[in-house]
Amino acid sequence: MSAAFALRGLTAAVPGDKGPVRLVEDVSLEVDAGETLAVVGESGSGKTVTFTSALGLLPRPGRVIAGEAMLDGVDLLKLPAEDLRCMRGARIGMVFQDPLTGLNPVFRIGDQIAEVLRAHQPVSRRAARDRAVELLRRVQIPDPARRIDDYPHQFSGGMRQRVLIAMAIALGPRVLIADEPTTALDVTVQAQVLDLLGDLRRADGMAMVLITHDLGVVARQADRVAVMYAGRVVETGTVEQVFRAPRHPYTVALFRSMPDLDAPAGSMLAPIAGSPPDPARRPAGCAFAPRCLVADDLMACRSETPRLRGAPHAAACHRLDEREPTA
Repeated sequence: MSAAFALRGLTAAVPGDKGPVRLVEDVSLEVDAGETLAVVGESGSGKTVTFTSALGLLPRPGRVIAGEAMLDGVDLLKLPAEDLRCMRGARIGMVFQDPLTGLNPVFRIGDQIAEVLRAHQPVSRRAARDRAVELLRRVQIPDPARRIDDYPHQFSGGMRQRVLIAMAIALGPRVLIADEPTTALDVTVQAQVLDLLGDLRRADGMAMVLITHDLGVVARQADRVAVMYAGRVVETGTVEQVFRAPRHPYTVALFRSMPDLDAPAGSMLAPIAGSPPDPARRPAGCAFAPRCLVADDLMACRSETPRLRGAPHAAACHRLDEREPTA
C-alpha cells in the first residue's frame, strides 16, 4: 500500500552570495492513512520549511530545487499554481502555529470558514454557513450557531486554534499537517487541542504530520517520528524504537536535555553545547559534528555527509556500526 503522503529527496534553497543556500536537503519522509508522523528538532532545523516547500507556500525567493511531494500519486511540485491551490485544503490541510495571525481580525469566524468551502465547492452562502456551524460543533466550540458570528478577538487562544482546525478539515483532506499547533497555548489547552486532533485523525482515517519540538507530545500522540537537524533527517523510526534506543547522537542529546521528573531534586539538565549551524555556513561532513560528543576522533564525521541507514529504525551517523548511543 502506498503512503498517503510522501516526500522524496526534497531540497529547498534561497539565493546566496556564493550560490543557492540549502534550507532543507534530501528530505525523504512518508506517512500512511490513519497514522501520525511527528517531525521533531530544534528551531531552525527545517521542520516547517520542509512542508511549506512541499505545499508551494515557501516565501520567495525560496524555491524547491529537487525532489518530489507525492499525494494520491500526484507530484505537488509539478502542478501549475492553480491546480496546487485546488489540492491544498481539498486534499491536504495545514494548521499553523499562531492562531491569532492565522485568522483575519476584521471578518467574522463563520465567514472565514465559509470562504474556504466556497473557494473549492459550488455551495450557496446558506449551505456554507450551515456547514461552518457543523464544523465548529465538531471541533467542540460551545454554542456554534451563535459563536459563528463572532470575531477572532472574541475567542480565546485555544478556541481560535480550534477554528483553524475546523478550516483545515472543512473539505475532508486526506492529509493534515499540524505545525506546532499548541505553541501559544497553556498546558491544559494544549492537551485538549492535541486530543481533538487525534480524535479527528482516527474518525476520518487521515494521515497526520505533527511538527513539534516537544518530545512529550511525540510520546503521547505519534506512531512514528523523524528527527531533523540542520535541514536533514538524521533519525527515523517508530516512537517506541526511537524513545527506547535513540541511535543518532543528536537524538540522544535531545533526550538528555529534557527535564526528568524522576531525577533527584537539584539535578541539572544537560543542554546541547553550541548552536545549530547557519545554513549558509554548514560545516563539511556531518552538520552535528561540531556539537557531537562522539565525533572527535573520526575523520569521516568532519568530511563526509552521513546517509540514513539501518531501516526501519534508521539514523544518519558514521558510528552506527561501532556503537548505538542510548539516552
